[in-house]
Amino acid sequence: MPDDSQDVISGGHLVAKALKAEGVEVIYTLCGGHIIDIYDGCVDEGIDVIDVRHEQVAAHAADGYARITGKPGCAVVTAGPGTTDAVTGVANAFRAESPMLLIGGQGAHNQHKMGSLQDLPHVDMMAPITKFAATVPDTARAADMVSMAFRECFHGAPGPSFLEIPRDVLDAKVPVEAARVPQAGHYRASTRSAGDPESVQKLADLLVQAEKPAILLGSQVWTTRATDSAIDLVRTLNVPAYMNGAGRGTLPPGDPHHFQLSRRYAFSNADLIVIVGTPFDFRMGYGKRLSPDATVVQIDLDYRTVGKNRDIDLGIVGDAGLVLSAVTQAASGRINGGAGKRKEWLDELRAAEQKAIEKRLPSLRSDASPIHPYRLVSEINDFLTEDSIYIGDGGDIVTFSGQVVQPKSPGHWMDPGPLGTLGVGVPFVMAAKQARPDKEVVALFGDGAFSLTGWDFETLVRFDLPFVGIVGNNSSMNQIRYGQKAKYGEERERIGNTLGDVPYDQFARMLGGHGEEVRDPADIGPALRRARESGKPSLINVWVDPDAYAPGTMNQTMYK
Repeated sequence: MPDDSQDVISGGHLVAKALKAEGVEVIYTLCGGHIIDIYDGCVDEGIDVIDVRHEQVAAHAADGYARITGKPGCAVVTAGPGTTDAVTGVANAFRAESPMLLIGGQGAHNQHKMGSLQDLPHVDMMAPITKFAATVPDTARAADMVSMAFRECFHGAPGPSFLEIPRDVLDAKVPVEAARVPQAGHYRASTRSAGDPESVQKLADLLVQAEKPAILLGSQVWTTRATDSAIDLVRTLNVPAYMNGAGRGTLPPGDPHHFQLSRRYAFSNADLIVIVGTPFDFRMGYGKRLSPDATVVQIDLDYRTVGKNRDIDLGIVGDAGLVLSAVTQAASGRINGGAGKRKEWLDELRAAEQKAIEKRLPSLRSDASPIHPYRLVSEINDFLTEDSIYIGDGGDIVTFSGQVVQPKSPGHWMDPGPLGTLGVGVPFVMAAKQARPDKEVVALFGDGAFSLTGWDFETLVRFDLPFVGIVGNNSSMNQIRYGQKAKYGEERERIGNTLGDVPYDQFARMLGGHGEEVRDPADIGPALRRARESGKPSLINVWVDPDAYAPGTMNQTMYK
């Protein structure tokens, strides 16, 4: 034990100092006896403590905070069920390439393998879904290990790390001079790689020569804050752009290079396809949706992603912003804007885009009741401003919104990512509104998705985090219901996927928020505006047609 006459510091206070050095401004947590010394340290360091009602929410909120701010998020949970409850949030961040640290409690070292309260092999469980998972072995190492975990979050494509801290390690005090406390800005190198110069030059040449190029701007465009570089490339070289994931909003709606509904047509007819920050996973048909005759280029932060599942003609590993800027510079002066050369190609895509819009127009303007989901998401799209962060949490209803809702600014679209995790909505709202209180937050939930983490609506009320929430309520898990009907017939379409008719507007009011029910499509817009003006967390319960399915739901390959 250290001499009480010395300057000493506890493990929890060392953790808080390391969080402060990383720029962490808030931890999301659910209390437990193993972890309370971290709270004490956070109070001293000026770090906010947001306590939630389920550890999954804490982990999702840390993920959401990272996406909004570009800084790593942090969740702190107790041992055993506290840590296992957070597994889904960590796994979602892992697939979404979101940098966050989960800190979990653990029983004391001197009770190791004795069956102490909530003792589980957390590190073994977390290792497959994190970039780094370890135990803090000694109090003096607490800050050092936190910094090490953050460093690993940014190795290659970002992702989550996990640390467990035994209770005796966290509570013990050591002499200040015995502890290593890394200084802010001095323990991590820049991860911004500009890519191989020869490959950059080759891509510039390909873009100059292409007659029908297309580019997909994926989530890493936002992760690397490459918005300006991406816009400069597509406008300078006259390239039609498609956006997915957090890359949505890179170009504003109405921009002549902004395309949304003609992606499959473009990828089937382009002679050059550039994929930025998006893996060839199920969303891309594992690469099979790209024309076999096109030249395909992939740019990614992670070497392991480039060329995975589909052969490519050129791969560049690096920061999207630096790579795209270098390509634009290398091609400038040789393409004369490409305006004349590619006008016909852009017109062709715009015609395909317009055809898709006109096909949906009757549904977008439908006055039917129950309300058609296309009408609901169209009203939401019209409601959004340049300062509205849009969050989608659901299956079929959010699939509808993906075709219609267009964020007006970069970084203003949030969805679960490729793990497809339902329940991210409330925690993402929590993170987004706290990180950017100047922004309006608008969230669309499926009724099934909201049910998973909806009790933390009370946390939003408690911390005064207002938002406009909409529940597209069809009393069903409709994305799964469609597949069951297609596969097993009408007599078995509702097994295991049908929910009660829940008045979520009453739930919101019960917890101190604003709630309204909507059955007439003409009432959607006014209800949205009243929710905005209420200044409270809100839920507008919109009864939508349970027999309307999104094209994306009907085209899912798992049902065929």
